[in-house]
Amino acid sequence: MQIPKGKKIYFASDNHLGAPTKEASFPREKKFVAWLDEVKHNAAAIFLLGDLFDFWMEFKTVVPKGFTRTLGKLAEISDSGIPIYYFVGNHDLWMNGYFEEELNIPVYHQPKEFTFNDKTFLIGHGDGLGPGDKGYKRMKKVFTNPFCKWLFRWLHPDLGVRMAQHLSVKNKLISGDNDTKFLGEENEWLVQYCKRKLESKHRDFFVFGHRHLPLNINLNEKSKYINLGDWIQYYTYGVFDGENLKLKEF
Repeated sequence: MQIPKGKKIYFASDNHLGAPTKEASFPREKKFVAWLDEVKHNAAAIFLLGDLFDFWMEFKTVVPKGFTRTLGKLAEISDSGIPIYYFVGNHDLWMNGYFEEELNIPVYHQPKEFTFNDKTFLIGHGDGLGPGDKGYKRMKKVFTNPFCKWLFRWLHPDLGVRMAQHLSVKNKLISGDNDTKFLGEENEWLVQYCKRKLESKHRDFFVFGHRHLPLNINLNEKSKYINLGDWIQYYTYGVFDGENLKLKEF
């Protein structure tokens, strides 16, 4: 894809709307909607890299109540012809057609490669990648198991959503200390994942979320790893102008 002159590609991640309560997250939601309203004027595309919601579960005919302003703004932007791409995170991995059918937003469950202006990107949420964190990887297999999802959907939505929201808010990944400290390149598992990927194929940019920490790291002379931070503490986002990818704060 060639980016039209004057247009840019935007990236954001880890809003965790609804945490710790919908009322407490409402100012953050309004700020995010204001950002969407601003970037739509020169956006060639918008990438949302997961955990937009602190919990999201799609039953057959039910989705979680709330987030009307965010969903309405996404619908407006999508209807205007600006493509939006969504990568599920570990808090909203139970997406199953709602975004595609209602908002015309494709949803990806694994990292995916894109090319813009001859620059290659590997994009994803970032959870479960790289070495270590075996406990979470085992837990994710349970959460994504079709039988386990089928059992959960048999709960009444009021009960299932309330229980899942409680567990989600308690999850350390929203604001745990480990998510706000740079561990050094040798201990940052997403850095290690990117370096391993470079052994088999060059990419200009690796763009992930999940870490809740804005990072811009040179992997070698031609490749960069960008972590987008979050919309809880940092309000950071990525912007690609056709040549360079930078982190900015809203």
